[in-house]
Amino acid sequence: MLRPEVPPASPSVPAVSPSSVEARSQGPRYNFGLQETPQRCPSAQAASSSSPPGTSGAAGDRSGSSSLPRHPPSARPAQDSYFTNKRSYAENTLASHFTLGTSSSSARDSNYPQILKTPLSAGNPQRPGYKSWTLQMEYSATSSSAVSAHSPSVIVAVVEGRGLARGEIGMASIDLKSPQIILSQFADNTTYAKVITKLKILSPLEIIMSNTACVVGNSTKLFTLITENFKNVNFTTIQRKYFNETKGLEYIEQLCITEFSTVLMEVQSKYYCLAAVAALLKYVEFIQNSVYAPKSLKICFQGSEQTAMIDSSSTQNLELIINNQDSRSNHTLFGVLNYTKTPGGSRRLRSNILEPLIDVETINMRLDCVQELLQDEELFFGLQSVLARFLDTEQLLSVLVQIPKQDTINAAESKITNLIYLKHTLELVDPLKITLKNCNTPLLRAYYGSLEDKRFVIILDKIKTVINDDARYMKGCLNMRTQKCYAVRSNINEFLDIARRTYTEIVDDIAGMISQLAEKYSLPLRTSFSSARGFFIQMTTDCTALPNDQLPSEFIKISKVKNSYSFTSADLIKMNERCQESLREIYHMTYMIVCKLLSEIYEHIHCLHKLSDTVSMLDMLLSFAHACTLSDYVRPEFTDTLAIKHGWHPILEKISVEKPVANNTYITEGSNFFIITGPNMSGKSTYLKQIALCQIMAQIGSYVPAEYASFRIAEQIFTRISTDDDIETNSSTFMKEMKEIAYILHNANDKSLILIDELGRGTNTEEGIGICYAVCEYLLSLKAFTLFATHFLELCHIDVLYPNVENVHFEVQHVKNTSRNKEAILYTYRLSKGLTEEKNYGLKAAEVSSLPPSIVLDAKEITSQITRQILQSQRSTPEMERQRAVYHLATRLVQTARNSQLDPDSLRTYLSNLKKKYEADFPRAKQVSGNTEE
Repeated sequence: MLRPEVPPASPSVPAVSPSSVEARSQGPRYNFGLQETPQRCPSAQAASSSSPPGTSGAAGDRSGSSSLPRHPPSARPAQDSYFTNKRSYAENTLASHFTLGTSSSSARDSNYPQILKTPLSAGNPQRPGYKSWTLQMEYSATSSSAVSAHSPSVIVAVVEGRGLARGEIGMASIDLKSPQIILSQFADNTTYAKVITKLKILSPLEIIMSNTACVVGNSTKLFTLITENFKNVNFTTIQRKYFNETKGLEYIEQLCITEFSTVLMEVQSKYYCLAAVAALLKYVEFIQNSVYAPKSLKICFQGSEQTAMIDSSSTQNLELIINNQDSRSNHTLFGVLNYTKTPGGSRRLRSNILEPLIDVETINMRLDCVQELLQDEELFFGLQSVLARFLDTEQLLSVLVQIPKQDTINAAESKITNLIYLKHTLELVDPLKITLKNCNTPLLRAYYGSLEDKRFVIILDKIKTVINDDARYMKGCLNMRTQKCYAVRSNINEFLDIARRTYTEIVDDIAGMISQLAEKYSLPLRTSFSSARGFFIQMTTDCTALPNDQLPSEFIKISKVKNSYSFTSADLIKMNERCQESLREIYHMTYMIVCKLLSEIYEHIHCLHKLSDTVSMLDMLLSFAHACTLSDYVRPEFTDTLAIKHGWHPILEKISVEKPVANNTYITEGSNFFIITGPNMSGKSTYLKQIALCQIMAQIGSYVPAEYASFRIAEQIFTRISTDDDIETNSSTFMKEMKEIAYILHNANDKSLILIDELGRGTNTEEGIGICYAVCEYLLSLKAFTLFATHFLELCHIDVLYPNVENVHFEVQHVKNTSRNKEAILYTYRLSKGLTEEKNYGLKAAEVSSLPPSIVLDAKEITSQITRQILQSQRSTPEMERQRAVYHLATRLVQTARNSQLDPDSLRTYLSNLKKKYEADFPRAKQVSGNTEE
């Protein structure tokens, strides 16, 4: 048996599979071998600092021109063996996994990868147009484009097999805000559609690839496609030898928490995802300047077969996450459903919309939960109240399991803050359990069971032996500073108690000094605080009340906003410095105690993974229920038929003052291809989007906007709706159409849902009709559900040849415009069977415009001549009508056998009606025969 070809330094490399049913994470950026350290892009800096309130500095300062990313210098040397052991662990771990052939003047520096100060090697030139440096390990391509609106923080490593294994893709992703690694391995075709879609969903801050993928003149197709599709993302290349599946397996064994250790069985033969995770973790440790504690990460393998695929173009066309007109608008599917109370719930909702489930059992379990939440008002409001008090549990856990390589004041303050956050979070477990105690649905009962974990109590008890009961999360930087100062109980450390008394005295002195100044100058002064300025003085008064319209000369650094003055004094600045010095003493000693406490609870802390999953899922389900209370949504069913009674567009409902017009949809395997016609602005595009949005809502476990809804699970959802050109890829409107339709034809299967809106408009009519006809015939060979909106009425006659084609149209009414003495079109937005009777609605629209009447008249004559020529030979024969009737009868009987839940009498009546309808079709066939003879 052949083994896939792998990177040079590792005889065998891996393979992976993407996607996930429940969650998606995100992460930061690294520099592995630069000749010069490249400047980090704004997005990277944002990700590094985007930790929860009070966690600044946990990741360290990675800016500057030093050869290695470093934290700020430590405020004082470590004075505890804990720190020594911790640092040596971090250094030894890095050294054992990361050896480069460079010399160092110090023993400590020899444990770190060295930056080469030489120019880029001529033997491996990089792609032109990118800022690049190499060390022995890296290439960086930084885009100047704007940072993504949702502050991405995911780092993704991607590797592709070579030789016979080309097309086998391995991916690993991590988010610093969530201690979870997601592994994927899958086989992709030459379009790399799965890779691009997966990366679009992850929205990465940085993508890591092998340096062999981007050699000038010999770049791989995968690298080229990724760089073209992700212009706002940093690219870093690492030597291929670091994509080592053996090291990847070691990392997983070392870092994966016990509850998820079965992932080893899933990935031990997935060489490419193992290689990707090896490079990813080494890179992340390097840029974070910290290592993950053993048994601290949740590592999951997620195959793409678990979720439906929605390509990035469809995501944009359907406005799933971002509104196409205004990126800040919440008029999207995400905006319609997002009533989440926690950051984790919002992230889970976003990932589910982009990758809906395809497992009916899981979807129905979610729908059961939503139904119970809607029926139990006490449960609904109780959950809302508890969940609103949770912080970002995933990010909290991510910071707690990282061990800094250097001990700094920022790192100390961050750990103290996060321990208070942990206490706050664990104290919410009991209220959440009480809320879920009387639930009936299996999924809610399972979440209640996960909260019974005794480790929550063990951790909280250990924390309470050290941390004050009153220490809790509070809003406001001064409030949180006070909480951190007095977090540790008294009498645990005598020196800490003395330092806190000193701090209290200084704060009292500051307040007393400001009171004296207020009396001295007879001004309404008050003490204020900000994290940037420390303590300062504020005053609100009219300037006319000031002597000589000026503040006393003792006050400096004066700023004024309307009638509010902010300033300080030289004495206050000195007292702030004393206060900061006292704080450093307190934080240092508190940090010693907190580190010891964390070392005792590390073995239990992984129960927070369960808590994080529980909270985010409950939050998302509660959000679905909330959305249902604001509109008349219905619970969907899952069969082999797409049947929607009186369904409407969920986003349009949110925008419109009045409820949108509802329409019916009925698509089966026997009638799986719908051709939709109607005048411009009659509602065709809106209807197509409505079907896709309802399908996605159903597959993520939400109720849908309809009176009744039944869906067939869609494994892929494709759309071709936009008619814009693309300057960035130098594609005209027609070329963009062809690229999008080619993508659909290459990737569609029998379980796809395909929505095509007005294909072929970018070229002349004959070619457009020809392309549309050929595309339709290809799609008709599949069992995919296809809705094809077009203005080419000639295309509608394809139903003569294919009995599974249905023609529907949007009705319009003609009304007399008395003011202009002309006929006007009234749009009803209602869908009806058959072809549209509006033969020349384009000409009618032109007639209403200011086009000269003579031109309109000529256009009508020419159009009628062309239409007669095209339709002359397109007539049904009796045999065609008979075959069509037989076909429809057979498909209805098969569908009844599969899905019928009718009682015997009702079933007998239904079958009798089917027989009558079949017999009624023969007179129509004879009539067609008579017309043909005439």
